[in-house]
Amino acid sequence: MHSSSSIRALRVLRLPRTPLPTSTSYIRPLGKIQPQAARTVFVQSLPAQRSFHSSPVWRRRKQETPSESDVRGPADIAELDVLGATPVPSTNIEATVPGGFLLNSGLSILGGDGALLVGGEAFAWRPWLAKADSDASDKSKRLRLYNERGQLDIPPEAFSVLGLMWPKPDLLVVGTGPTIRPLSPETRRHIGELGLRVEILDTRNAAAQFNLLATERGVGDVAAALIPVGWVEGKGAVEE
Repeated sequence: MHSSSSIRALRVLRLPRTPLPTSTSYIRPLGKIQPQAARTVFVQSLPAQRSFHSSPVWRRRKQETPSESDVRGPADIAELDVLGATPVPSTNIEATVPGGFLLNSGLSILGGDGALLVGGEAFAWRPWLAKADSDASDKSKRLRLYNERGQLDIPPEAFSVLGLMWPKPDLLVVGTGPTIRPLSPETRRHIGELGLRVEILDTRNAAAQFNLLATERGVGDVAAALIPVGWVEGKGAVEE
C-alpha cells in the first residue's frame, strides 16, 4: 500500500497501462496520447562535384566507361539519417518553458509542474509535495528540493510509479532544474534499488538527451524525471 504522499506527487496526464488509484483530487486523467506519424526529414541534396585537370595529349588514355558511382547522380544526405523514418515518441519534449513542458503529442505540462515520462506515459510530477513538512501553512517549506549541500534530494515516494512498472526502463534521465546538481546519496541509492541506471543533467540538456535516446532505443528503455527550468528554491517554478 503506497502512502498518500506518493499519490500527491503525481497528477496523471493520461491513463497509464498499470491501473493507479484515481479517487483523489491529485490524480486527474487528461486524455489519450495519440501516436503521431513518422516525421520526414527534408534536406537539400548536394550536387556531386568533380575536380578536373589537363594532361598532355600524348599521355591520355582511351576514355573508360563511367563507373556506377559516376552516373548515379547527386548524393542525398537523407539516406544517411538512420532515424529519419523512425516515428517520434508522443512523449518527446518539443520545448521547455519556465513553468513546464510542451510534448510532441500536443499536450502540455504547465503550472510549475515537473514531468515524469515513463513507458510512453506522461505525468505531471510534483516531487516537492512528497518532501513537504507536516506544517503546510508555510508555503515556502513545500517548495524545496535541494538539501543543505545543494544536492537534489527527492524522497522515494516521488518515484512510486517506477516501482509499479514491469519491466522497468534501463535508464532514468534526471533533469535537476536550470543548472546541473548532484543527487543526494539517498536519492541515488533508491534509484539504484529500483534497478535503474541514472544520468544527471540540467533540465534543458536532459530533455534533449531523453528525446534522442527514446527515439533511438524506445520509450520502454528510457525514462525521464524533469524539474522545470524556471525552478527557484523556496518559490517553485517562476514564470519569466
